[in-house]
Amino acid sequence: MTPRFIHHVGLQMEQPADGRSRITLPIEPQHFNSTGVVHGGVLFTLADTGMGAALYSKLEKGYFSATVEIKISYFKPVTAGTLVCETEVVNLGRRLATMESSLFVDGVLVARASGTFAILQRAAQA
Repeated sequence: MTPRFIHHVGLQMEQPADGRSRITLPIEPQHFNSTGVVHGGVLFTLADTGMGAALYSKLEKGYFSATVEIKISYFKPVTAGTLVCETEVVNLGRRLATMESSLFVDGVLVARASGTFAILQRAAQA
């Protein structure tokens, strides 16, 4: 089942595997800010979601993750096309993981992000 937020934004995710994920988003009118470019939060959402998905593909059963921090650099404005976010797990520790995402439109790098996620164990059910 696709989480409601991912469906709401319009993200399309390929099956994450081996610490990698790929997400696409066709640009729609609701993604633009008041200056006529795609809102930076849209790109951030792709990176955050891609990082979580890439990490989840590496976690053992009974574990989940939570974003600790993400830094994103925007290189070019996005005004049309389809955003593609490619993410990989760079380092997987016992309690923290580091990921990197690259965002493209038509093969052109428009942003790059790096993030740290906490790795948490689900509480046992009574």
